[in-house]
Amino acid sequence: MNSVHPKKLLLTKWTAVRPSAKEKHFLVTKVITPETPEEKIEWVDIEAAYSKVSRRIQWRELRDQSLWKQGWV
Repeated sequence: MNSVHPKKLLLTKWTAVRPSAKEKHFLVTKVITPETPEEKIEWVDIEAAYSKVSRRIQWRELRDQSLWKQGWV
């Protein structure tokens, strides 16, 4: 399990274990903060380094080592 905290994810680099369409390396471009401070952070926007396509995922997916590796490997 990758050890990450949602508040420290901004601008971190990630490598997809199973890349598709030449999209292997990603950068967290935005941490989606909830409307109320009592709610926990659930979502982040990641951008593919190759195509610049952005998508929204649950930040907890980044903790799964079968999907993501921390850094650009």
